[in-house]
Amino acid sequence: MLFSFSKPIRARTAVIAVALLFVIFANGAFFKHVAEVYPLTGGNFLFVLSLGIVLLCATVIVLTLLSWRYTLKPVLITILLVSSLVAYFMDAYDVVIDNHMIQNLLETNIKESADLLSLKQVLYFVVLGVIPSLAVYRLKIIPVTFKTTLVDKAKVIGIALVITVAVIFSFSKYYTSFFREHKPLRYYANPAYYLYSIGHYTAETFSHPYSGIAPIGQDARIAPSLEPRKLMILVVGEAVRWDHFGLNGYSRDTTPLLKKEDIINFTQFTSCGTETAVSVPCMFSPFGREHYEKEQALHTENVLDVLKRAGVNILWRENNSDSKGVAKRVVFEDYQTSEKNTICTDGECRDEGMLVGLQEYIDSHPKGDIVIVLHQMGNHGPAYYKRYPKEYEKYTPVCKTNQLEQCSKDEITNAYDNTILYTDTFLSKVIGLLKGNDERFATGMFYLSDHGESLGEKGLYLHGFPYSIAPEAQKHVPAVMWFGKQLNVDKIKIAASAKEPQSQDSLFHTLLGFADVNTSIYKPELDLLHVGR
Repeated sequence: MLFSFSKPIRARTAVIAVALLFVIFANGAFFKHVAEVYPLTGGNFLFVLSLGIVLLCATVIVLTLLSWRYTLKPVLITILLVSSLVAYFMDAYDVVIDNHMIQNLLETNIKESADLLSLKQVLYFVVLGVIPSLAVYRLKIIPVTFKTTLVDKAKVIGIALVITVAVIFSFSKYYTSFFREHKPLRYYANPAYYLYSIGHYTAETFSHPYSGIAPIGQDARIAPSLEPRKLMILVVGEAVRWDHFGLNGYSRDTTPLLKKEDIINFTQFTSCGTETAVSVPCMFSPFGREHYEKEQALHTENVLDVLKRAGVNILWRENNSDSKGVAKRVVFEDYQTSEKNTICTDGECRDEGMLVGLQEYIDSHPKGDIVIVLHQMGNHGPAYYKRYPKEYEKYTPVCKTNQLEQCSKDEITNAYDNTILYTDTFLSKVIGLLKGNDERFATGMFYLSDHGESLGEKGLYLHGFPYSIAPEAQKHVPAVMWFGKQLNVDKIKIAASAKEPQSQDSLFHTLLGFADVNTSIYKPELDLLHVGR
């Protein structure tokens, strides 16, 4: 019989064996990054070896604390299965599983998960997860009393701590710089860091003082005016980096249609986070990046609530995963399937589908200003080649797999840039729709990407890196505005300010300023339009 063990073993033996498996086979990303900082020459080799010993001891301590008589096998099997997938994503995409990534994973839908599925991922899961789990399941564990269990655990933890202290002391000059100068390396420790992140996420989610929805801007009012009604279309892009946007001097003209329009291009625009789950709720919240906290934002009204209270008609159309809680209290329409989206090709529902029927929505609201949010699928990776119709495949050859490590840098970049070409067309059509309403409304379009994207620079792919150490490619995003002829703003002044550093913190107050909403929470210094009024 497969993995038939006749001789019973102590629980500590199983824990040490599993910990050893993690260190040797599931920490490739950790040792790769360590070797980049400490090349394996001279004394560095022994130091890296000592890190392996410290990592083993730390993993043994964690598993010892988590596993008890009746939970030993379930805990070890669960961690084995999860760690196999964590190892794959860290090895393949160089991502870090922190508390924000945990949130992303929990909010990922089936379609997004399918984009990430690959044969290599299955192999990691089977070889590092399923097979060792079957071995653990078949183990015969010697039953001992609770007192003996405590003594065993105390011995294992004590010995592990002594070894750890001895090793760190022996290489103290290395560990001094390791802990002080290279803290990000610990993010790759598998399973220690993701287990810590799960604890952090759980504490953040369930141990908070917030309940209900805290109202903001209850004094919001729009004063009667002889000016035309306002119509704003806000396009929230996905994973577009600033330096691949043609308007920003990229060597490729990825925005040929936008260049023909009278647009204002913000050249130093930064995101609130490096993942959708943070950036989207953050940019609509009143807190700004420095004060943003997930649970507080989730339990507090956002700018759409304030606009709605002031009498603005709000519509959110979704072609990404979801609104991340932003559109819970406004009209929400899901365009991710053919049930609603009439432009779906090759299994993908296109962003253009969100424009179908939009004029009818505008015409059906004869009173009040209108703000429409369109949340794009945009450049959602890693399957960039799926994000655009075939006719937009201008740059070739393209990477036609979600396993980016199998493609060249040029193939990945080509697929990514083709997707921006399609976004360029989409934004041009948004502007065209607004031009058709320019006689009746003071119109405007605001486009900004939620975050950027890494395309293999220094081995990094996708996004979601901790903000403090994330590369510029994941934080510096494109942002553009277009205004119709009836909107009363000074485009020259706004264009001048667009060359200065700006951030997604401005969105909240810019939307209030666009709709001329009077409220005590409005900050004109954060309104991108205020300088032009």
